[in-house]
Amino acid sequence: MNRQTFLAKEDVVPQKWWVVDATDLVLGRLSVKLATILMGKHKPQYTPHHDVGDFVVVTNASKLRMTGSKAQQKFFQEFTGWPSGRKLHSYEWMLEHRPEKLLEWSVRRMLPKNKLATKMLDKLKIYPGEEHPHQAQQPETLKLEL
Repeated sequence: MNRQTFLAKEDVVPQKWWVVDATDLVLGRLSVKLATILMGKHKPQYTPHHDVGDFVVVTNASKLRMTGSKAQQKFFQEFTGWPSGRKLHSYEWMLEHRPEKLLEWSVRRMLPKNKLATKMLDKLKIYPGEEHPHQAQQPETLKLEL
């Protein structure tokens, strides 16, 4: 019986490309699934200190939705770096004007808080419409049951 723990290397585990259609999906539930795929926790070769996750292309990010009244009550906060440079935007405004940034920040907060998270987040490609430039990678459609 083998008593050694298997630790996957980054170049050994193949990385696939997935396409997710975000039409009528809830923001938080979608973010959890995307973070799991980016980290590689859906694979049996998951290793926490290596990037073994897959690439994800999200289309129709502008058609995301939120439950309850979160869209009006929650705010997205950013700073310009200048005095009095704090900007607040409601989630409703963000869904209308910058849905890709809202989804990216939601997924970012669910990833580990280390340098590996930036590599994982680079594998997330978000587009507000139906079109994306990643057809050459032959992505497979991922149907999420949320």
